[in-house]
Amino acid sequence: MKADFPTHNRTYQNHHLDSTRWDNFKVRDDDILVCTSMKSGTTWMQRIVSLLLFQDNPPAESFHDMSIWLDMRLAPLDETLETIGAQTHRRFLKTHSPLNALPYYPEMKYLVIGRDVRDVFMSLWNHTSNYTEGFINALNNTPGRVGEEFPPLYDDIHKLWHDWINKGNFEWETDGYPFWSHLTFIQSWWDYRHLPNIYLVHFNDLLADLEGEMRKVADFLNITVDEALWPSLVEQATFDSMKNNAVELLPGVDKIFAGGAKAFVNKGTNGRWRDVLSADELRESEAAVKRALSPDCAHWLEEGGADKLQEPK
Repeated sequence: MKADFPTHNRTYQNHHLDSTRWDNFKVRDDDILVCTSMKSGTTWMQRIVSLLLFQDNPPAESFHDMSIWLDMRLAPLDETLETIGAQTHRRFLKTHSPLNALPYYPEMKYLVIGRDVRDVFMSLWNHTSNYTEGFINALNNTPGRVGEEFPPLYDDIHKLWHDWINKGNFEWETDGYPFWSHLTFIQSWWDYRHLPNIYLVHFNDLLADLEGEMRKVADFLNITVDEALWPSLVEQATFDSMKNNAVELLPGVDKIFAGGAKAFVNKGTNGRWRDVLSADELRESEAAVKRALSPDCAHWLEEGGADKLQEPK
């Protein structure tokens, strides 16, 4: 039986993450946290939340810079916490840590985005293939790294798949190397989807009905939007709009990704794995899902749909 409220019983520390950076965070009553394992629509949801918060009065600063990733270990912690503390707008941070690696705040609103593990992998391949040497050097040589170095970039998509789906980077995970487990992450949030301040959104549903999903997110966040503004906000949140304006929306990303901002905002489509992964590799995916997820979580993660989020009576 799971506890009524989440238990903080894991610590994630590697070349990218340090979940202990949340230990001295001071929550506000209206804080928002965008939560994904990675490559599941993080930037998309940050853009949506920014549009809902600021509407027809956009700030000068990019949403990507405003929505701080606290558990990313490369930025100095004191400076990061100071920057977060100085924000006067309604704060919307992001995390890639599972729920049981974070302090749980009843006053915080958690937006969790799910995506089929195979689609996440295809996006991850583009992501890691574009890492710059400078960024890899920072991951490996910034003081405080726990565990082994981030490995050299894979030159074959199937080699990355083999490690990512069959090998964990933490002793309690069985997939996700060299990052962290997409599956462990989503199950940690799925188990507490009944809590009123945790809201799960699926990538498929955003693709199918962006306006409908944005309206649901606005309701969850208690944000009122004038009806006349909705067409513009939805258009600005489309993937094509984000791709076309990537350089302005994501300043500085070219230091991390060789292809720049437009490589970071890649395709936003699903199903590309069908032309890439073999029958044996798909069986590896099925095995990984069966190891890590409850059947109801696995069904939702593959297909989406608000109807599948309901807990059995």
